Amino acid sequence: MNTTANLNSTAHSPNPVARLCARLKAVTSGRRFRPSPWGGLLALAVAAGCIQLGNWQHGKADRKAAAQALLDQRTQDGAIRLGGAAVDADDLRSRPVVVRGRFETGRQFLVDNRIQREQAGYHVITPLRIEGSDMRVLVNRGWIPASDQHADLPTVLTPDEPLELRGTVIVPGQRFFTLGPEPAGDAWQPVWQNLDLARFRTFAPWPLQPVVIQLDPASPAGFGREWPRPDERLERHLSYALQWYGFAASALLIWLALAWRRN
Repeated sequence: MNTTANLNSTAHSPNPVARLCARLKAVTSGRRFRPSPWGGLLALAVAAGCIQLGNWQHGKADRKAAAQALLDQRTQDGAIRLGGAAVDADDLRSRPVVVRGRFETGRQFLVDNRIQREQAGYHVITPLRIEGSDMRVLVNRGWIPASDQHADLPTVLTPDEPLELRGTVIVPGQRFFTLGPEPAGDAWQPVWQNLDLARFRTFAPWPLQPVVIQLDPASPAGFGREWPRPDERLERHLSYALQWYGFAASALLIWLALAWRRN
């Protein structure tokens, strides 16, 4: 009777820690802590997997934040002129550049499945011969809508005269998600699933810069250029990371709760 009275008085205590301890004591009254080893191993495995997935999402958020910080810093540094000498890709990553040359459409291609304002289309990738050299650089001229019949490719207008272009240097990735294998063989394909610079080199009969210029909206000869920020959807990755960490904690808490068994 005294024990019950003490628990009731503690449960109404203004001290939140005391109230929590009283509730835990009431819940575990008449029970013993007898955890299942197999259940513990399962809970640890689930928690470890969830933590790994949380770290993966957090790492994606960190990389996006770092890419945005690099772009902001190099944008403030001002544009540099891209010439015919080969460059180091990492030195120019996210840097604004100016280049003068002439487009060559013989190796122009479209990157499929590009979405802008919820509409499917393509990115137009055209080699530019840099003035005064044999060096080429690929230019992403922006987005064009796909035709109603996907097999009908859109018409791409390309000026013949020399142009001075401004843009931002990007370094394409080397890992891609593909909906299927790229066509085999040496035949040129006008539509690609990804901007694969290494694959393009196998078709290029001339020297090629190891970067791609993302055309500035103010430059001529472009199409839709609503380029996404590098840190786009960063908050979503952080939210997913917190969810996975929460799942990990829940797995351990469920195992601990089930470990309290009646005598």
